Amino acid sequence: MALSVSLVIVLGALVYGLYRYAGLRAWHAVVCMLFGFYLASTSLAPQIRQGVRSFAHFLSGIKI
Repeated sequence: MALSVSLVIVLGALVYGLYRYAGLRAWHAVVCMLFGFYLASTSLAPQIRQGVRSFAHFLSGIKI
């Protein structure tokens, strides 16, 4: 659960940065949000979730 919340915060900050500095229009963000919402209800959702978890686990194991 903590990973989900922090990932949402990071993605929200990314969208805000794109909106503020890269010319992302509000309707672009809405289309991306709707795409993610509908993608989450497809049969690909578990594989995407597992891929994100695996990537986060990989990043947490990197020694800097």
